[in-house]
Amino acid sequence: MDFARLKDSRSKALPDWALIGLAVLASVVAIQIVAGLWQLTVAYAGALLVFAVALHNLTRRMPQEVEATLAPPDWSVTVAAIERPDVATVITERSGRVVCANGRYGEWFGFYNTPPELALDEDSQETLREAEREAWRSGEATVGPLVGTSGRWHAVLRRAGRGQNHLVWELAPVEMVDLGARVVRQLDDKLGRALGIAGIQAVAVSAKGEILGSNGEFARRAASEIPANLVGREFVEYLTADEYDRIYYAREGTSGEDLRLVHMPISDPDVIAGGEGQPPVLFLILEGGLHAGNAAALPEIESLLALLPLGLAMTDRDGRFLFANKAFRRAAGLEVLGEIPPFPSDLVVREDKGALADSIRRHAAGTPSSGAMPIRLHASPEEPVTLSLAGVRGLGDAAVLLSLKDTTEETRLKRQVAQATKMQAVGQLAGGVAHDFNNVLTAIIGYCDLMLLRHAPGDSDYDDIQQIKANSNRAASLTRQLLAFSRQQTLRPQVLQLPDVISEVSALLKRLIGEKIKLEVKHDRALGAVRADPSQLEQVIVNLAVNARDAMLSKGEAGTLTISTQKITPREVRALKNEILPPGNYTALIVEDTGEGISTDKLGKIFEPFYTTKETGKGTGLGLSTVYGIVKQSDGFIFCDSEPGEGARFSVYLPVHVQMAGEVVAEPKKEPEPRAAFGGTGRILLVEDEDTVRAVAERALVRQGYKVTVASDGEEGLEIVRAGADFDLVISDVVMPTMDGPAMAREIRKLKPDLPVLFMSGYAEEQLRREIDIASMYFLPKPFSVAQIGEKVVSVLGATRE
Repeated sequence: MDFARLKDSRSKALPDWALIGLAVLASVVAIQIVAGLWQLTVAYAGALLVFAVALHNLTRRMPQEVEATLAPPDWSVTVAAIERPDVATVITERSGRVVCANGRYGEWFGFYNTPPELALDEDSQETLREAEREAWRSGEATVGPLVGTSGRWHAVLRRAGRGQNHLVWELAPVEMVDLGARVVRQLDDKLGRALGIAGIQAVAVSAKGEILGSNGEFARRAASEIPANLVGREFVEYLTADEYDRIYYAREGTSGEDLRLVHMPISDPDVIAGGEGQPPVLFLILEGGLHAGNAAALPEIESLLALLPLGLAMTDRDGRFLFANKAFRRAAGLEVLGEIPPFPSDLVVREDKGALADSIRRHAAGTPSSGAMPIRLHASPEEPVTLSLAGVRGLGDAAVLLSLKDTTEETRLKRQVAQATKMQAVGQLAGGVAHDFNNVLTAIIGYCDLMLLRHAPGDSDYDDIQQIKANSNRAASLTRQLLAFSRQQTLRPQVLQLPDVISEVSALLKRLIGEKIKLEVKHDRALGAVRADPSQLEQVIVNLAVNARDAMLSKGEAGTLTISTQKITPREVRALKNEILPPGNYTALIVEDTGEGISTDKLGKIFEPFYTTKETGKGTGLGLSTVYGIVKQSDGFIFCDSEPGEGARFSVYLPVHVQMAGEVVAEPKKEPEPRAAFGGTGRILLVEDEDTVRAVAERALVRQGYKVTVASDGEEGLEIVRAGADFDLVISDVVMPTMDGPAMAREIRKLKPDLPVLFMSGYAEEQLRREIDIASMYFLPKPFSVAQIGEKVVSVLGATRE
């Protein structure tokens, strides 16, 4: 509402009901005057005067009352109240508009970002949206951890306001919420008071030595102040020591009771907190009167340790377990919470037992100190973990504090990163090997074709040459598998239906799996179309079927191979609770068998290249890696579910193709087999750094009637064009030393803008087209035969001359 306009309207306009009242009174006065009733006229005039005065006063007060009622709240007061260094706080309306945020929110997420649309991954954003809906329904919601670009967060959402029409969002780093901030809150609550009653002063200190929080007993003994007044001050200011290194409160001096300090890290040592590379520390301060034989405070200490999410345990001087919280048991792999072994060494493998027992005895017998050592737990011997040890004093029987981090999630993420890195590295290696190998195969196949032109069927050498060519084509199929794994294969995607592809390959599958295995095909209704290369999808189905056949035959009995298609909706995707598969519409291809299944330890490796569960000499280990590469290159996802002895289930999810406006779906057509073309006319510049490939291509083109000029690299080819030579077509390799093919083509286009370029490469056409933005660019995959290069040149020159 415009309050300034409302104020100015007092002298310009009156309410509608006031205008109506004035009109009625004026009408009555006019009637009385006409009728000559002067006495009534005077009476009505007086009433009219009183009404006008009352109306004037009312219109003066009304804007002020409306302004007082509708004035916006002073959010600056709220900002000052929510300003905290460790929590990002933002307040939103029901419409989602941000009305208030503290400085930490702007620093971590930006003032212009409205929750839940923050810098988080997709799953975390969806979790935060669900928490928002829950908070509006029930009044409060808590979620975490939320994974963002700058860390992991914990969020608490609460409804607030007189009309419950605002939402308060509090987001804090996981480490701070779970450890430091939680401990500080507990010190100022019941646990801190309980420690104080037991005569224990507790204080949390940052890595910089500043007090984060304390219980009332410490504040009273150290400074006679409430705990809040100590926050941010130097912890050592409140302590002093004598010549014997005995510690006292500085306020009491050496005449007071000497103190014993027990320090425990309240964050994992690997986490850099406080900016100094060391975690915050919780100090428990005990008076000298509390001797080792007095264990009255131990239950209180156990209560504190049980609250911390960090795995903590205590042992006595003999190394026996006294206590272990839930986080420690979970990290140690103890599924039954009450089942704690007598000694910590019972948790580790045999090779680490002696070292762990010696370390515990050393920390129990020596001066208070801390350290860490790597150990291997029985629960996961292949994954070493770090166990932190600290010697403590003054806690009755407790002598050593053990800290073990639950690394289950961290280990899983490390494995995923390592697997992705390994797959990427092997993919790059496979792509490079395939590219170089294709050059060799191009030369072999080309020379075979040239020799076959001079030999007729029936010659003594004809069959030998055919065998060489056949084996070269087999090697070429192997390179295509490598390229498929590395996602660098040339695909010819089409919009198609999966049942049509399965129908095309069904006859072949029946011959491949044999008579002992039964083939069942099931199709869902209303399947969405997908965009993929049909020949590559056929290879996916064949590879999965062959693997299933081998698994069932190795079991020694007949089985059933089931191939089905299903319609997958976003609701069903969310029901799967798969972190990798994003919500959307998919058409699923499912291949199931009744074989012996895959063990859990092998299930995570089946898509790795050259990994096979078959006997030595059977299988190359490229079948499933090829399937994986084709599916990923088609923007799909593949998963395997299996239990030993119960068969395996491979699920391929391909996104449903959404036809864009104006898009015309072309009917797939089969290209004719390439054949040699003779009588070609034109001048061709051939640029290839591999001598054998260059020689084969030159002979093939010259034989067909073209005038060919050759160059061994991009610079030489560019110089030939700059010298004034005129050509109808440039044929060039992509990867060459000094100057590669695309760089040469761009320079030639500056001189000859309309000159077509035909690239030869063993890499994927889609990848090259994304990286090479050149008009009138054509592509010939390696390896190629003499007939194929001739056919391609004819089609390119024909297209450019039309």
